[in-house]
Amino acid sequence: MTGGSRLVGEVRVTGAKNSVLKLMAAALLARGTTTLTEVPDILDVEIMAELLRRLGCQVSHDKAVAQVVITVPDALEHRADYDLVRRMRASICVLGPLLARCGQVDVALPGGDNIGSRGLDMHIDGLERMGATVTNEHGYLIASAAALHGASIWLDFPSVGATETILMAAVLAKGTTVIDNVAREPEIVDICQMLTEMGARIEGIGSSTLTVTGVESLEPVTHRTVSDRIVAGTWAVAAVITGGDITVRNANPDHLRIALDKLTTAGAEVSSTDDGFRVVMRERPKAVDIVTLPYPGFPTDLQPQFIALNSISEGAALVTENLFEARFRFVQELARLGADVRTDGHHALVRGVERLSGAPVESTDIRAGAGLVLAGLVAEGVTTVYGASHIDRGYAGFVDQLVGLGATVEAQG
Repeated sequence: MTGGSRLVGEVRVTGAKNSVLKLMAAALLARGTTTLTEVPDILDVEIMAELLRRLGCQVSHDKAVAQVVITVPDALEHRADYDLVRRMRASICVLGPLLARCGQVDVALPGGDNIGSRGLDMHIDGLERMGATVTNEHGYLIASAAALHGASIWLDFPSVGATETILMAAVLAKGTTVIDNVAREPEIVDICQMLTEMGARIEGIGSSTLTVTGVESLEPVTHRTVSDRIVAGTWAVAAVITGGDITVRNANPDHLRIALDKLTTAGAEVSSTDDGFRVVMRERPKAVDIVTLPYPGFPTDLQPQFIALNSISEGAALVTENLFEARFRFVQELARLGADVRTDGHHALVRGVERLSGAPVESTDIRAGAGLVLAGLVAEGVTTVYGASHIDRGYAGFVDQLVGLGATVEAQG
């Protein structure tokens, strides 16, 4: 890409990557045909679709209408193989549904983004409290249970993945499961709403405690995926970093309250629209401090984008990462563009510079890739982002949308 263009126009956000993959897994809980709408055209959806096919489902993905149709058989396979799971950590989300439906499950230990350890201890502890036996053999997590039962479960940390695993196991367990200190992200609310539509009995949706009363069976549904707040937030930062004017459609500004407030502090004009929000920037941004926290705190998935923004802002900012210890790895690549970023443990001090300079850089994960692209949009000369396949896992039609907003960028290979 060649930097220097001011991004102006409209973009439309589809369903959230961090929700739709889990909704696809939740479809396993009901025999019959489940339809998901507002499905993003991203690589991870294709990987999850292939995983479900290997489990015995029929899956069709109509990209023209952003829809996935999943037909779940009476009898499912229960093994999620390494060749798929290693490509996407979200594959682990089939653990709960398969255990609930089949009474046993073998899931390869996951791979995915290179942003630090994300252990499965809380998943395992929750399932064991519900009566499952869980072992780790030859690179597979193997769980079995003659019958899951309700339990009281406290999560040491409001983990999104552990919340989803325990929740999806609990909806078909006998009795009542109380899960305390759960994740509260909009994507968790989305899966709770879909499960409720399927016939699950869940109380406390959106709070830190979920009470799940198990039912005998669930029914397939048609469900609209919640919009992707991280993609929406990325476009908001793109407007600010390029001094642009972008209207983001099909987005919920309430899901981005802290991030949008930070952009206002940086000097942007942020306003709500009928179906999203608009971000306008007319001056050089001011540096803003960031502290990542579980929702409703500042999202870790927007941290790299804000570091890119701070790198060309006026002043200095301290960015504190509380969720993933390796998320700062990408700043080494940002430094190749001339950014002044110093890291110490889970802190990064970013001193804004007048301009960045184009260079080849390497993306190590989805959000790092997005952050490097944003930096490249304002770097003098040409920036080439390698490892762009990571970006494709989280951003549908990213290059086309950038071009539509006026960026000089093209995909290679």
